[in-house]
Amino acid sequence: QGQLVESGGGLVQPGGSLRLSCTASGTIFSPNDMGWYHQAPGKERELVASVTSDGTTNYADSVKGRFTISRDNVKNTAYLQMNSLEPEDTAMYYCYLKSAIYYLWGQGTQVTVSS
Repeated sequence: QGQLVESGGGLVQPGGSLRLSCTASGTIFSPNDMGWYHQAPGKERELVASVTSDGTTNYADSVKGRFTISRDNVKNTAYLQMNSLEPEDTAMYYCYLKSAIYYLWGQGTQVTVSS
């Protein structure tokens, strides 16, 4: 069974940047999709961005042009570069890995955008 470990959240002022990382370890099946959902208090979990094994990306409309997702298949790591952050981006961010065999979730990392 694989597992995911996230890092990179924190507190940032509006307009600032953060980079999240998500590293997979253990038994990892390919091909797979990796990405992040976020969940704000009182709201449902929403897909933020995803990337396939061959690098095809997908973004929520609310983050297009501000966030960039990428991955390093050698390191089994995905990255989410978040620029021009807005207070509305404040949420817990959960990375995931979806393969034909299983769905993995990270432990979550808090992103807070506030002045």
